[in-house]
Amino acid sequence: MQLNLVTGWIAILAGLLVGAGIGMFFHREQWLGGYESWRRRMLRLTHVSLVGTGLLNLAFGLSAAALHLDPLPRLGSVLLVVGAVTMPLVCALSAWRGTMRHLFFIPVLSLVIGTVDILYRGLLL
Repeated sequence: MQLNLVTGWIAILAGLLVGAGIGMFFHREQWLGGYESWRRRMLRLTHVSLVGTGLLNLAFGLSAAALHLDPLPRLGSVLLVVGAVTMPLVCALSAWRGTMRHLFFIPVLSLVIGTVDILYRGLLL
């Protein structure tokens, strides 16, 4: 649970910093090929995914504490952290090399299986 809370806050901070960094160049109409370009969209998604997966980890950490989940769904906990690391990483790598988009199954499966584990073991059992 503490791992998810720490991961959540670190991911949110990183998302804010990445957003501030790339936001410095958004005023340039053709930066990274323009607003609709693949590279620019993937960098925006990197920023959003950091904040979003950070919030998922915070939600789990706070829910686990509030609901006194015992035993803690450890697989779900770890997979949310894996998703928080790999989703922005794959987004950024995809901005760099388009073929890296084929790695999206890693963060997506991590987050989906982690959420299912949390629902099943933590809330439905």
